[in-house]
Amino acid sequence: MKRSIDLIIAGSASAILLPMILLICLLVACTSRGPVIYWSRRVGRANRIFMMPKFRSMKCDTPILPTDLLVNPSMYLTPVGSFIRNTSLDELPQLWSILKGDMSFVGPRPALFNQHNLIKLRSNFGIDGLTPGLTGWAQVNGRDEVSDYEKVKFDLEYLQNASLLFDLKIIWLTFSKVFSGSGVSH
Repeated sequence: MKRSIDLIIAGSASAILLPMILLICLLVACTSRGPVIYWSRRVGRANRIFMMPKFRSMKCDTPILPTDLLVNPSMYLTPVGSFIRNTSLDELPQLWSILKGDMSFVGPRPALFNQHNLIKLRSNFGIDGLTPGLTGWAQVNGRDEVSDYEKVKFDLEYLQNASLLFDLKIIWLTFSKVFSGSGVSH
């Protein structure tokens, strides 16, 4: 049932948000050199690598690291990068990943391929059996501000309590966090 809901909502959202998606494409293309979409190697269900799209908010020469590990992440932002990150508009291309089945709306955020500690911890607790999400319990409880151990604690809590009602709560909290701008450090 969750997959059917994902397909219906992602398909509808893609159609409704198409003008905004095209506008963001134009803004990114006109304000910095490089591709509009950044394809990131991520770890999905069963630790399978997939390519996750995002609107490019960072310069092309940015090291491939979690943002919180960059020495001065602000220096890598494009002119519109801060805005699209703070509003989570950079995440809109992930509707493609949801339609494709690599992601769901709610689940643990997919780790970067080189976040070995996070991947190992998730595997140890069976969290790697979940489909990663556009948003998740860890994101609404701190987003960029939580450690790998805290993320796994929240991911495990999600695994143990997963339900449609819990997903709806996480989606509601996500909108609240996005509109307030809380939990985003860059």
